[in-house]
Amino acid sequence: MIEQDKIHADENNDQVIITKEGYNNLLSDNAQLKATNEYLKYELDKIKKLMFGSKSERFIPVDDAQLSLDLGQQKNVITVTTEEISYIRTKDDQKKGHGRPPLPAELYREEIILEPTVDVTGAVKIGEVITEVLDYIPGKVFVKKYIRPKYAMKDDQGTVVIIADLPSFPIPRGNVSASLLAFILVSKFVDHLPFYRQKQILKRLGIDIAESTINDWFRNGCDLLEPLYECMKQLVLSGNYLQADETPIPVLTDDKPGSTHKGYYWVYYDPIQNLIFFDYQKGRGREGPEGILKEFKGALQADGYGAYVEFGNDPDITLLACMAHARRKFDEARKNDKTRAEYALTLIQKLYAVEEEARASQLSNEQRKELRLEKSKPLMDEFKQWLTENIYATLPQSAIGKAIQYTLSLWPRLERYLEEGRYEIDNNLIENSIRPVALGRKNYMFAGSHEAAQRAAMMYSFFGNCKKNNIDPLEWLTKVFTQIPDHSIQRLNELLPQNLQ
Repeated sequence: MIEQDKIHADENNDQVIITKEGYNNLLSDNAQLKATNEYLKYELDKIKKLMFGSKSERFIPVDDAQLSLDLGQQKNVITVTTEEISYIRTKDDQKKGHGRPPLPAELYREEIILEPTVDVTGAVKIGEVITEVLDYIPGKVFVKKYIRPKYAMKDDQGTVVIIADLPSFPIPRGNVSASLLAFILVSKFVDHLPFYRQKQILKRLGIDIAESTINDWFRNGCDLLEPLYECMKQLVLSGNYLQADETPIPVLTDDKPGSTHKGYYWVYYDPIQNLIFFDYQKGRGREGPEGILKEFKGALQADGYGAYVEFGNDPDITLLACMAHARRKFDEARKNDKTRAEYALTLIQKLYAVEEEARASQLSNEQRKELRLEKSKPLMDEFKQWLTENIYATLPQSAIGKAIQYTLSLWPRLERYLEEGRYEIDNNLIENSIRPVALGRKNYMFAGSHEAAQRAAMMYSFFGNCKKNNIDPLEWLTKVFTQIPDHSIQRLNELLPQNLQ
Protein backbone atom coordinates (compact mmCIF):
# COMPACT_ATOMS: atom_id res chain seq x y z
CA MET A 1 0.00 0.00 0.00
CA ILE A 2 1.37 3.39 -1.04
CA GLU A 3 1.71 5.97 1.66
CA GLN A 4 -0.51 9.05 1.16
CA ASP A 5 2.34 11.53 1.57
CA LYS A 6 4.26 10.13 -1.43
CA ILE A 7 3.83 10.74 -5.17
CA HIS A 8 4.76 8.04 -7.70
CA ALA A 9 6.15 8.73 -11.14
CA ASP A 10 7.44 6.48 -13.91
CA GLU A 11 10.75 7.39 -15.49
CA ASN A 12 12.19 4.95 -18.06
CA ASN A 13 9.92 2.28 -16.60
CA ASP A 14 11.55 2.79 -13.22
CA GLN A 15 9.35 3.78 -10.34
CA VAL A 16 10.37 7.03 -8.62
CA ILE A 17 8.83 8.02 -5.35
CA ILE A 18 8.72 11.72 -4.44
CA THR A 19 7.37 12.89 -1.16
CA LYS A 20 4.81 15.71 -1.10
CA GLU A 21 7.35 17.88 0.67
CA GLY A 22 9.83 17.26 -2.13
CA TYR A 23 7.15 17.93 -4.74
CA ASN A 24 6.22 21.23 -3.10
CA ASN A 25 9.89 22.17 -2.97
CA LEU A 26 10.17 21.50 -6.70
CA LEU A 27 7.13 23.70 -7.35
CA SER A 28 8.66 26.45 -5.22
CA ASP A 29 12.01 26.17 -6.99
CA ASN A 30 10.27 26.24 -10.36
CA ALA A 31 8.35 29.40 -9.43
CA GLN A 32 11.57 31.01 -8.21
CA LEU A 33 13.35 30.12 -11.44
CA LYS A 34 10.49 31.59 -13.47
CA ALA A 35 10.63 34.79 -11.44
CA THR A 36 14.41 35.00 -11.85
CA ASN A 37 14.10 34.36 -15.58
CA GLU A 38 11.48 37.12 -15.94
CA TYR A 39 13.67 39.52 -13.99
CA LEU A 40 16.75 38.76 -16.09
CA LYS A 41 14.77 39.18 -19.30
CA TYR A 42 13.51 42.53 -17.98
CA GLU A 43 17.05 43.70 -17.14
CA LEU A 44 18.36 42.51 -20.52
CA ASP A 45 15.59 44.37 -22.36
CA LYS A 46 16.48 47.57 -20.47
CA ILE A 47 20.16 47.22 -21.40
CA LYS A 48 19.30 46.55 -25.05
CA LYS A 49 16.98 49.55 -25.16
CA LEU A 50 19.63 51.74 -23.55
CA MET A 51 22.29 50.64 -26.06
CA PHE A 52 20.33 50.19 -29.28
CA GLY A 53 16.72 51.26 -28.84
CA SER A 54 14.71 54.42 -29.14
CA LYS A 55 14.38 56.50 -25.98
CA SER A 56 10.82 57.53 -26.87
CA GLU A 57 8.05 56.46 -24.51
CA ARG A 58 5.29 57.30 -26.94
CA PHE A 59 2.32 54.97 -26.60
CA ILE A 60 -0.46 54.51 -29.16
CA PRO A 61 -3.20 52.34 -27.63
CA VAL A 62 -4.81 49.49 -29.51
CA ASP A 63 -8.53 48.79 -29.50
CA ASP A 64 -9.48 49.28 -25.84
CA ALA A 65 -11.83 46.31 -25.92
CA GLN A 66 -8.83 44.00 -26.28
CA LEU A 67 -7.09 45.25 -23.15
CA SER A 68 -9.10 43.08 -20.77
CA LEU A 69 -8.43 39.77 -22.56
CA ASP A 70 -6.93 37.01 -20.44
CA LEU A 71 -7.16 39.14 -17.32
CA GLY A 72 -10.59 38.16 -16.13
CA GLN A 73 -11.37 41.88 -15.90
CA GLN A 74 -14.36 42.29 -18.21
CA LYS A 75 -15.79 44.94 -15.90
CA ASN A 76 -12.72 47.09 -16.59
CA VAL A 77 -13.11 47.21 -20.36
CA ILE A 78 -12.47 50.76 -21.54
CA THR A 79 -14.89 51.92 -24.20
CA VAL A 80 -14.13 54.51 -26.85
CA THR A 81 -16.76 57.08 -27.75
CA THR A 82 -16.56 58.35 -31.33
CA GLU A 83 -17.71 61.89 -32.01
CA GLU A 84 -18.09 63.59 -35.39
CA ILE A 85 -16.75 67.16 -35.24
CA SER A 86 -17.31 69.69 -38.00
CA TYR A 87 -15.94 73.22 -38.30
CA ILE A 88 -15.46 76.00 -40.84
CA ARG A 89 -11.92 76.91 -41.86
CA THR A 90 -11.08 80.23 -43.49
CA LYS A 91 -8.77 79.69 -46.46
CA ASP A 92 -6.46 82.37 -47.74
CA ASP A 93 -6.79 82.57 -51.52
CA GLN A 94 -3.38 84.21 -51.89
CA LYS A 95 -0.72 81.79 -53.06
CA LYS A 96 2.05 81.31 -50.52
CA GLY A 97 4.64 79.67 -52.74
CA HIS A 98 6.68 77.08 -50.85
CA GLY A 99 5.54 78.39 -47.45
CA ARG A 100 8.89 79.82 -46.32
CA PRO A 101 8.34 82.06 -43.28
CA PRO A 102 9.49 85.70 -43.58
CA LEU A 103 12.82 86.65 -42.03
CA PRO A 104 12.56 88.53 -38.71
CA ALA A 105 11.83 92.23 -39.23
CA GLU A 106 14.19 93.29 -36.42
CA LEU A 107 17.30 91.95 -38.19
CA TYR A 108 19.64 94.54 -39.71
CA ARG A 109 19.25 94.76 -43.48
CA GLU A 110 21.92 95.76 -45.95
CA GLU A 111 20.23 96.91 -49.17
CA ILE A 112 21.83 96.01 -52.50
CA ILE A 113 20.17 97.50 -55.59
CA LEU A 114 20.72 95.52 -58.79
CA GLU A 115 19.94 97.55 -61.90
CA PRO A 116 19.39 95.83 -65.24
CA THR A 117 22.46 95.48 -67.45
CA VAL A 118 20.56 96.93 -70.45
CA ASP A 119 19.90 100.64 -71.01
CA VAL A 120 16.66 101.68 -69.27
CA THR A 121 16.72 105.34 -70.29
CA GLY A 122 13.15 106.52 -70.78
CA ALA A 123 11.70 103.45 -69.03
CA VAL A 124 9.10 103.84 -66.27
CA LYS A 125 9.65 101.99 -63.00
CA ILE A 126 6.53 99.93 -62.34
CA GLY A 127 7.65 98.11 -59.18
CA GLU A 128 10.44 96.03 -57.73
CA VAL A 129 11.12 92.46 -56.72
CA ILE A 130 12.69 91.95 -53.30
CA THR A 131 14.69 88.85 -52.41
CA GLU A 132 16.06 88.43 -48.88
CA VAL A 133 18.99 86.15 -48.11
CA LEU A 134 20.39 85.44 -44.65
CA ASP A 135 24.07 86.31 -44.29
CA TYR A 136 26.61 85.85 -41.53
CA ILE A 137 29.64 87.81 -40.32
CA PRO A 138 31.95 85.78 -38.05
CA GLY A 139 32.25 87.01 -34.48
CA LYS A 140 35.09 89.38 -33.79
CA VAL A 141 37.26 89.89 -30.75
CA PHE A 142 38.43 93.47 -30.32
CA VAL A 143 40.14 95.58 -27.67
CA LYS A 144 38.53 98.39 -25.74
CA LYS A 145 41.28 100.89 -25.08
CA TYR A 146 40.51 103.22 -22.18
CA ILE A 147 42.58 106.43 -22.40
CA ARG A 148 42.44 108.61 -19.29
CA PRO A 149 44.18 111.97 -19.60
CA LYS A 150 45.97 113.10 -16.45
CA TYR A 151 45.82 116.72 -15.36
CA ALA A 152 47.83 118.62 -12.80
CA MET A 153 46.08 121.36 -10.91
CA LYS A 154 47.26 123.64 -8.14
CA ASP A 155 45.11 124.39 -5.16
CA ASP A 156 45.63 125.49 -1.56
CA GLN A 157 47.12 122.08 -0.69
CA GLY A 158 49.58 122.17 -3.57
CA THR A 159 49.54 120.30 -6.84
CA VAL A 160 46.97 117.54 -7.34
CA VAL A 161 46.62 115.06 -10.20
CA ILE A 162 43.15 114.67 -11.72
CA ILE A 163 42.24 111.55 -13.69
CA ALA A 164 38.90 109.87 -14.52
CA ASP A 165 37.90 106.67 -12.73
CA LEU A 166 37.83 103.43 -14.65
CA PRO A 167 34.43 101.74 -14.97
CA SER A 168 33.95 98.68 -12.77
CA PHE A 169 35.02 95.44 -14.43
CA PRO A 170 33.61 92.01 -13.50
CA ILE A 171 37.12 90.83 -12.52
CA PRO A 172 39.14 93.57 -10.75
CA ARG A 173 42.51 94.14 -12.46
CA GLY A 174 41.42 91.60 -15.09
CA ASN A 175 41.47 92.19 -18.83
CA VAL A 176 38.15 90.55 -19.75
CA SER A 177 34.97 92.55 -20.37
CA ALA A 178 31.47 91.74 -19.14
CA SER A 179 30.34 90.73 -22.63
CA LEU A 180 33.25 88.35 -23.32
CA LEU A 181 32.99 86.72 -19.89
CA ALA A 182 29.24 86.26 -20.39
CA PHE A 183 29.85 84.80 -23.86
CA ILE A 184 32.31 82.23 -22.48
CA LEU A 185 29.91 81.05 -19.75
CA VAL A 186 26.89 80.93 -22.06
CA SER A 187 28.91 79.00 -24.64
CA LYS A 188 29.77 76.35 -22.07
CA PHE A 189 26.53 75.93 -20.13
CA VAL A 190 23.95 76.77 -22.80
CA ASP A 191 25.73 75.74 -26.00
CA HIS A 192 27.75 73.00 -24.23
CA LEU A 193 31.16 74.01 -25.62
CA PRO A 194 34.05 72.98 -23.35
CA PHE A 195 36.67 75.61 -22.63
CA TYR A 196 39.29 73.91 -24.81
CA ARG A 197 36.96 74.22 -27.83
CA GLN A 198 36.31 77.86 -27.02
CA LYS A 199 40.06 78.39 -26.89
CA GLN A 200 40.26 77.03 -30.45
CA ILE A 201 37.45 79.33 -31.60
CA LEU A 202 39.12 82.38 -30.05
CA LYS A 203 42.41 81.43 -31.66
CA ARG A 204 40.75 81.42 -35.09
CA LEU A 205 39.49 84.92 -34.29
CA GLY A 206 43.04 86.09 -33.67
CA ILE A 207 43.56 85.80 -29.91
CA ASP A 208 45.35 82.91 -28.21
CA ILE A 209 44.19 82.64 -24.60
CA ALA A 210 45.44 79.90 -22.30
CA GLU A 211 42.79 77.47 -21.12
CA SER A 212 43.98 78.08 -17.55
CA THR A 213 43.18 81.78 -18.00
CA ILE A 214 39.65 80.95 -19.17
CA ASN A 215 39.26 78.72 -16.12
CA ASP A 216 40.39 81.56 -13.86
CA TRP A 217 37.87 83.89 -15.50
CA PHE A 218 35.15 81.29 -14.90
CA ARG A 219 36.07 80.86 -11.24
CA ASN A 220 36.26 84.61 -10.56
CA GLY A 221 33.02 85.25 -12.42
CA CYS A 222 31.24 82.63 -10.32
CA ASP A 223 32.63 84.18 -7.12
CA LEU A 224 31.02 87.45 -8.19
CA LEU A 225 27.68 85.74 -8.91
CA GLU A 226 27.53 83.64 -5.73
CA PRO A 227 25.49 86.19 -3.67
CA LEU A 228 22.98 86.36 -6.52
CA TYR A 229 22.75 82.56 -6.55
CA GLU A 230 22.02 82.54 -2.80
CA CYS A 231 19.33 85.18 -3.36
CA MET A 232 17.69 83.02 -6.02
CA LYS A 233 17.94 79.93 -3.82
CA GLN A 234 16.13 81.64 -0.96
CA LEU A 235 13.45 82.89 -3.33
CA VAL A 236 12.77 79.38 -4.64
CA LEU A 237 12.63 77.91 -1.13
CA SER A 238 10.24 80.64 0.02
CA GLY A 239 7.40 79.04 -1.94
CA ASN A 240 5.10 76.32 -0.63
CA TYR A 241 5.18 73.91 -3.58
CA LEU A 242 8.40 72.37 -4.87
CA GLN A 243 9.29 69.62 -7.31
CA ALA A 244 12.58 67.78 -6.74
CA ASP A 245 14.77 65.46 -8.78
CA GLU A 246 18.43 64.51 -9.08
CA THR A 247 20.88 63.63 -11.84
CA PRO A 248 24.48 62.34 -11.72
CA ILE A 249 27.62 64.21 -12.77
CA PRO A 250 31.12 62.64 -12.95
CA VAL A 251 33.69 64.66 -10.97
CA LEU A 252 37.48 64.41 -10.91
CA THR A 253 38.87 64.13 -7.39
CA ASP A 254 42.23 63.50 -5.74
CA ASP A 255 40.66 60.57 -3.87
CA LYS A 256 40.33 58.54 -7.08
CA PRO A 257 43.34 59.16 -9.33
CA GLY A 258 42.59 58.11 -12.89
CA SER A 259 38.85 57.79 -12.30
CA THR A 260 35.87 59.97 -11.48
CA HIS A 261 33.62 60.38 -8.46
CA LYS A 262 29.86 60.17 -9.05
CA GLY A 263 28.38 63.39 -7.72
CA TYR A 264 24.78 64.55 -8.02
CA TYR A 265 22.90 67.67 -8.97
CA TRP A 266 19.78 68.01 -6.85
CA VAL A 267 17.26 70.16 -8.66
CA TYR A 268 14.36 72.07 -7.08
CA TYR A 269 11.62 73.76 -9.10
CA ASP A 270 8.77 76.02 -7.97
CA PRO A 271 5.95 75.66 -10.56
CA ILE A 272 4.07 78.65 -9.11
CA GLN A 273 6.94 81.16 -9.34
CA ASN A 274 8.41 79.34 -12.36
CA LEU A 275 11.86 79.32 -10.71
CA ILE A 276 14.51 76.62 -10.47
CA PHE A 277 17.86 76.09 -8.80
CA PHE A 278 20.52 73.37 -8.85
CA ASP A 279 22.48 72.23 -5.81
CA TYR A 280 25.55 70.00 -6.04
CA GLN A 281 26.15 67.20 -3.52
CA LYS A 282 28.91 64.60 -3.43
CA GLY A 283 26.40 61.78 -3.02
CA ARG A 284 22.79 60.73 -3.49
CA GLY A 285 22.03 60.32 0.19
CA ARG A 286 19.15 62.01 1.95
CA GLU A 287 21.55 64.48 3.57
CA GLY A 288 21.40 66.57 0.39
CA PRO A 289 17.67 67.39 0.32
CA GLU A 290 17.44 67.39 4.12
CA GLY A 291 20.01 70.19 4.33
CA ILE A 292 18.34 72.26 1.62
CA LEU A 293 14.74 71.70 2.74
CA LYS A 294 15.24 71.86 6.51
CA GLU A 295 13.07 75.00 6.77
CA PHE A 296 10.74 74.28 3.85
CA LYS A 297 7.01 74.00 4.51
CA GLY A 298 4.52 72.96 1.86
CA ALA A 299 4.07 70.35 -0.87
CA LEU A 300 7.07 68.39 -2.18
CA GLN A 301 6.70 66.37 -5.40
CA ALA A 302 9.29 63.74 -6.28
CA ASP A 303 9.68 60.21 -7.58
CA GLY A 304 9.80 57.08 -5.42
CA TYR A 305 13.46 57.42 -4.42
CA GLY A 306 13.98 56.67 -0.73
CA ALA A 307 15.73 59.98 0.05
CA TYR A 308 12.35 61.70 -0.17
CA VAL A 309 10.41 59.18 1.92
CA GLU A 310 11.49 60.68 5.26
CA PHE A 311 9.81 63.95 4.37
CA GLY A 312 6.49 62.14 4.64
CA ASN A 313 7.00 62.05 8.42
CA ASP A 314 7.28 65.85 8.59
CA PRO A 315 3.88 67.36 9.48
CA ASP A 316 4.80 70.54 7.62
CA ILE A 317 5.44 68.74 4.31
CA THR A 318 2.93 67.08 1.98
CA LEU A 319 4.47 64.49 -0.34
CA LEU A 320 3.31 64.04 -3.93
CA ALA A 321 4.56 61.47 -6.45
CA CYS A 322 5.16 61.63 -10.19
CA MET A 323 2.79 59.87 -12.59
CA ALA A 324 5.39 60.01 -15.39
CA HIS A 325 7.71 57.74 -13.38
CA ALA A 326 4.90 55.24 -12.84
CA ARG A 327 4.04 55.38 -16.52
CA ARG A 328 7.67 54.68 -17.40
CA LYS A 329 7.56 51.45 -15.41
CA PHE A 330 4.60 50.18 -17.42
CA ASP A 331 6.22 51.28 -20.68
CA GLU A 332 9.27 49.15 -19.76
CA ALA A 333 6.93 46.22 -19.02
CA ARG A 334 5.29 46.09 -22.45
CA LYS A 335 7.58 43.30 -23.66
CA ASN A 336 7.00 41.37 -20.46
CA ASP A 337 3.19 41.57 -20.36
CA LYS A 338 1.81 43.55 -23.28
CA THR A 339 -1.86 43.20 -22.33
CA ARG A 340 -1.56 44.37 -18.74
CA ALA A 341 1.02 47.06 -19.51
CA GLU A 342 -1.03 48.61 -22.30
CA TYR A 343 -4.16 48.53 -20.16
CA ALA A 344 -2.36 50.63 -17.53
CA LEU A 345 -0.83 52.92 -20.17
CA THR A 346 -4.26 53.58 -21.67
CA LEU A 347 -5.66 54.61 -18.29
CA ILE A 348 -2.69 56.90 -17.69
CA GLN A 349 -3.09 58.36 -21.15
CA LYS A 350 -6.68 59.25 -20.32
CA LEU A 351 -5.48 61.02 -17.15
CA TYR A 352 -3.08 63.12 -19.23
CA ALA A 353 -5.86 63.93 -21.68
CA VAL A 354 -7.70 65.61 -18.81
CA GLU A 355 -4.58 67.67 -18.01
CA GLU A 356 -4.29 68.70 -21.65
CA GLU A 357 -7.94 69.75 -21.65
CA ALA A 358 -7.31 71.93 -18.59
CA ARG A 359 -4.29 73.60 -20.22
CA ALA A 360 -6.05 74.17 -23.53
CA SER A 361 -9.00 75.78 -21.71
CA GLN A 362 -6.64 77.88 -19.54
CA LEU A 363 -8.54 76.88 -16.41
CA SER A 364 -7.89 78.44 -13.04
CA ASN A 365 -6.60 76.23 -10.23
CA GLU A 366 -10.09 75.87 -8.78
CA GLN A 367 -11.57 74.98 -12.17
CA ARG A 368 -8.79 72.48 -12.80
CA LYS A 369 -9.53 70.80 -9.48
CA GLU A 370 -13.23 70.51 -10.37
CA LEU A 371 -12.37 69.04 -13.77
CA ARG A 372 -10.06 66.48 -12.18
CA LEU A 373 -12.66 65.42 -9.63
CA GLU A 374 -15.18 64.98 -12.42
CA LYS A 375 -13.02 63.12 -14.96
CA SER A 376 -9.73 62.04 -13.39
CA LYS A 377 -10.92 60.67 -10.05
CA PRO A 378 -13.09 57.90 -11.61
CA LEU A 379 -10.09 56.89 -13.73
CA MET A 380 -7.83 56.86 -10.68
CA ASP A 381 -10.34 54.73 -8.74
CA GLU A 382 -10.51 52.28 -11.63
CA PHE A 383 -6.71 52.23 -11.88
CA LYS A 384 -6.28 51.45 -8.18
CA GLN A 385 -8.84 48.64 -8.31
CA TRP A 386 -7.08 47.11 -11.31
CA LEU A 387 -3.68 47.34 -9.59
CA THR A 388 -5.04 45.68 -6.45
CA GLU A 389 -6.63 42.84 -8.40
CA ASN A 390 -3.53 42.16 -10.52
CA ILE A 391 -0.69 42.45 -8.03
CA TYR A 392 -1.00 38.81 -6.96
CA ALA A 393 -1.48 37.60 -10.53
CA THR A 394 2.00 38.68 -11.59
CA LEU A 395 5.49 37.55 -10.62
CA PRO A 396 7.05 40.06 -8.18
CA GLN A 397 10.40 40.10 -10.02
CA SER A 398 8.85 40.54 -13.47
CA ALA A 399 8.71 43.94 -15.15
CA ILE A 400 4.92 44.15 -14.89
CA GLY A 401 5.04 43.00 -11.27
CA LYS A 402 7.56 45.71 -10.42
CA ALA A 403 5.47 48.33 -12.22
CA ILE A 404 2.34 47.38 -10.28
CA GLN A 405 4.19 47.24 -6.95
CA TYR A 406 5.87 50.63 -7.59
CA THR A 407 2.59 52.31 -8.46
CA LEU A 408 0.65 50.84 -5.55
CA SER A 409 3.37 51.70 -3.04
CA LEU A 410 3.16 55.36 -4.08
CA TRP A 411 -0.59 55.48 -4.54
CA PRO A 412 -1.46 57.94 -1.71
CA ARG A 413 1.15 60.33 -3.11
CA LEU A 414 0.08 59.75 -6.73
CA GLU A 415 -3.58 60.60 -6.19
CA ARG A 416 -2.79 63.65 -4.06
CA TYR A 417 -2.63 65.88 -7.14
CA LEU A 418 -6.43 65.66 -7.24
CA GLU A 419 -6.66 67.64 -4.00
CA GLU A 420 -5.47 71.00 -5.35
CA GLY A 421 -5.55 72.49 -8.81
CA ARG A 422 -2.10 74.04 -8.42
CA TYR A 423 -0.48 70.61 -8.11
CA GLU A 424 0.93 68.98 -11.25
CA ILE A 425 0.33 65.36 -12.23
CA ASP A 426 4.06 64.73 -12.69
CA ASN A 427 7.59 66.09 -12.45
CA ASN A 428 8.07 66.62 -16.18
CA LEU A 429 8.59 70.35 -15.76
CA ILE A 430 11.70 69.73 -13.68
CA GLU A 431 12.93 66.84 -15.83
CA ASN A 432 12.96 69.16 -18.84
CA SER A 433 15.26 71.48 -16.90
CA ILE A 434 17.76 68.66 -16.28
CA ARG A 435 18.31 67.97 -19.98
CA PRO A 436 21.10 70.58 -20.38
CA VAL A 437 23.11 68.65 -17.78
CA ALA A 438 22.82 65.47 -19.85
CA LEU A 439 23.90 67.34 -22.98
CA GLY A 440 26.80 68.88 -21.09
CA ARG A 441 27.97 65.47 -19.88
CA LYS A 442 28.29 64.32 -23.49
CA ASN A 443 30.49 67.28 -24.38
CA TYR A 444 32.76 68.05 -21.45
CA MET A 445 32.22 64.64 -19.78
CA PHE A 446 33.04 65.60 -16.17
CA ALA A 447 33.59 68.43 -13.72
CA GLY A 448 37.19 69.15 -12.77
CA SER A 449 36.51 69.23 -9.02
CA HIS A 450 33.72 69.36 -6.46
CA GLU A 451 34.07 73.16 -6.40
CA ALA A 452 33.76 73.31 -10.19
CA ALA A 453 30.65 71.11 -10.03
CA GLN A 454 29.02 73.53 -7.56
CA ARG A 455 29.91 76.49 -9.79
CA ALA A 456 28.33 74.64 -12.70
CA ALA A 457 25.20 74.11 -10.58
CA MET A 458 25.06 77.88 -10.12
CA MET A 459 25.24 78.52 -13.86
CA TYR A 460 22.65 75.84 -14.66
CA SER A 461 20.37 77.59 -12.17
CA PHE A 462 20.74 80.99 -13.81
CA PHE A 463 20.39 79.76 -17.36
CA GLY A 464 17.52 77.44 -16.44
CA ASN A 465 15.57 80.44 -15.17
CA CYS A 466 16.45 82.40 -18.30
CA LYS A 467 14.98 79.61 -20.41
CA LYS A 468 11.82 79.34 -18.32
CA ASN A 469 11.27 83.10 -18.56
CA ASN A 470 12.15 83.38 -22.28
CA ILE A 471 15.16 85.61 -21.59
CA ASP A 472 18.28 85.80 -23.76
CA PRO A 473 20.96 84.38 -21.43
CA LEU A 474 23.83 86.26 -23.10
CA GLU A 475 22.08 89.61 -22.88
CA TRP A 476 21.07 88.98 -19.26
CA LEU A 477 24.49 87.84 -18.05
CA THR A 478 26.26 90.71 -19.82
CA LYS A 479 24.01 93.16 -17.97
CA VAL A 480 24.62 91.39 -14.67
CA PHE A 481 28.41 91.41 -15.03
CA THR A 482 28.21 95.10 -15.93
CA GLN A 483 26.01 96.11 -12.99
CA ILE A 484 26.74 93.72 -10.12
CA PRO A 485 30.15 95.14 -9.06
CA ASP A 486 28.45 98.40 -8.03
CA HIS A 487 25.03 97.01 -7.12
CA SER A 488 23.60 97.13 -3.60
CA ILE A 489 23.58 93.69 -1.99
CA GLN A 490 20.20 94.52 -0.40
CA ARG A 491 18.68 94.80 -3.90
CA LEU A 492 20.29 91.78 -5.56
CA ASN A 493 16.88 90.35 -6.48
CA GLU A 494 16.66 93.12 -9.10
CA LEU A 495 19.36 91.31 -11.10
CA LEU A 496 17.60 87.94 -11.25
CA PRO A 497 16.60 86.86 -14.80
CA GLN A 498 12.89 87.44 -14.26
CA ASN A 499 13.47 90.93 -12.82
CA LEU A 500 16.32 92.52 -14.77
CA GLN A 501 15.06 94.84 -17.51
